[in-house]
Amino acid sequence: MPVGFARGEKIIDPTTGATWKNPQTKEIMTSVGLTCAACHTGRMTYNGTALYIDGAPALTDLGKFTSGLGLSILFTEYMPFRFKRFAERVLGPDATQAAKDELLDQLASFLSQAAAGAKAAAVPGGGSIAEGFGRLDALNRIGNQVFGLDLNMPVNNAAISAPVHFPRIWDAPWFLWVQYNASIMQPMVRNAGEALGVRAPVNLSNPTRFLFQSDVQVETVHKMEELLAGKEQPTAKNEFTGLRSPKWPEDILGKIDRDLAAKGAALYKEICQECHLAPVTSAEFWADKRWLPPDSFGQRYLDLEVIDLPHIGTDPAQAEDMATRMVVVPKDLGIKDPRFGFALGEVVKKTVDFWYDSQIPPTPDADRERMNGYRKNGIQAPHGYKVRPLNGVWATPPYLHNGSVPTIDLLLGPAGERPKTFYLGNREYDTEHLGYKFDKLAGGFEFDATMRGNFNTGHEFSDTKRNGVIGRALKPDERKAVIEFLKTQ
Repeated sequence: MPVGFARGEKIIDPTTGATWKNPQTKEIMTSVGLTCAACHTGRMTYNGTALYIDGAPALTDLGKFTSGLGLSILFTEYMPFRFKRFAERVLGPDATQAAKDELLDQLASFLSQAAAGAKAAAVPGGGSIAEGFGRLDALNRIGNQVFGLDLNMPVNNAAISAPVHFPRIWDAPWFLWVQYNASIMQPMVRNAGEALGVRAPVNLSNPTRFLFQSDVQVETVHKMEELLAGKEQPTAKNEFTGLRSPKWPEDILGKIDRDLAAKGAALYKEICQECHLAPVTSAEFWADKRWLPPDSFGQRYLDLEVIDLPHIGTDPAQAEDMATRMVVVPKDLGIKDPRFGFALGEVVKKTVDFWYDSQIPPTPDADRERMNGYRKNGIQAPHGYKVRPLNGVWATPPYLHNGSVPTIDLLLGPAGERPKTFYLGNREYDTEHLGYKFDKLAGGFEFDATMRGNFNTGHEFSDTKRNGVIGRALKPDERKAVIEFLKTQ
C-alpha cells in the first residue's frame, strides 16, 4: 500500500456494533487507515530524482485527501458504472444481486455515518483557517475528535486555529517533553492520543459498554516507539539510536563546500548554539547540562529549553490556544481538570490503563513502566516553544513550527524579507537556499502569512531591536556559510 497506510482491525458498525462481512464471501471486512508514516515521511525531488526520508515531515494535505476520498465514495454510491466496478472488485465478477444490494447498503451506511460525523464536528461560528500542504492543527483536531465526536458534545469543538508543520521525529523519543510547545512528557500518552485523534474508536459515552474501552493498539504503539528510540541509551559513543537523522546525499544534491562549512561552523557556535545546542556529533553536545542525570530506571533524557513567546516572536497560536482551551466533560468519566491539554492527558491515560487492566493476566507494573517510556503522564501548557538540535534540519522544509518560512536562507534574515504569501505543494528542492520551491503552483496551497496561526514573524536576525530578533544581522556570505554547515549535520 502507499507509504503511511496499513491494514486495521475488523470493521464494526458504530450504530449496531455488528461486524461487517463481505456480502458475497462472508469473510470479515477489515479497515485501512493512516499510520505515523503518513505525516512523518518526507519526499522531495531534485533534477528528476526523488528522495524519501524516514521521519521527515510529509508534504501532505490531509484536508484535500479527506474531501477527495469522501467525494469518491459519494460518486461510487450514486453513479451506477462506478458502483458496478467497485462491486466487481469487492465481491467478485459472479456476485449475486442480493450481495450487491447489501454492499450498496453498507456504502450508504458508511456515508451516512461520515455525514453525521462531519455535522457533529462543525465548529459554531466557523473561524477555521486552512492547513494546506505539510501542516495540520493536530492538537485541536484530536480535541475535536475526543471531546466533540467521541463524547457527542459539539460544544467542545474548536476552530482549526493553529496548524503546525509536521515535526521531524528522529531523536524525539529521547526528549523529556515533546510537541512544539513542550506539552506532553510520556510517549505512550502522546502516541495513543494521536491514535484517538485519527479515529481509533473509544467508548466515552455508552453506558452499556466499558468506559475507556478502545481499539488503540497499545502494544503496537509501544513497539513503534521502541523502533524509533532504539533499545540502547544514546551516548557520545553511539549517538542517538533508533531512527537517525538523514545525511546530505552529495551524489544527488551536490558536494558540500567543506571550507565554507567550516566558516559556517564558527557562525553556528556564535548565533545558534546557545539555543539549539552543539552539533550532535560533538562531545560538547553529550556533556551539555540539558542532559538530565539517569533516573531511577537508568534512563537519561534531553530537557530542551522552552523559549517564551515574546522572546522568540513566532506565531503564538499553537501555544496560546492550547493553554486557553477548555472542555466540558461528564462527571462519570472522572476527569478532574477542564483545561484541554490536561483533560486529554487524563482521558488517554485512562484509555491506556483500561487496556493494561483488561489483558489476561493484567499487564504487570514493570511492563507498564517500560511501555510508558519510564515517564509519568506529564502535561503542561507553557507560553513558548521548545528548541531542538538541528541535525537533519536541511531535510525538513518549510520552517518555523507553523511552516511559515519556505527556506532556511529566509529564516536567517530579518522577517521583513520573508514573503507574505507563497505556495506550498512543490516538492522540488532548492539546494542553495535549503527549502522547497515556493513560487506560484497550479493546485498548490497559497499560504497567507498575514493571518494569526500563519504569522512568519520572529526568530529573525537583524540589527533592529525588537521582540523576535534573536541575533545580529547576517551578511549574505555568512548566511551561505551557515547553510553549508547545516548540510553537514
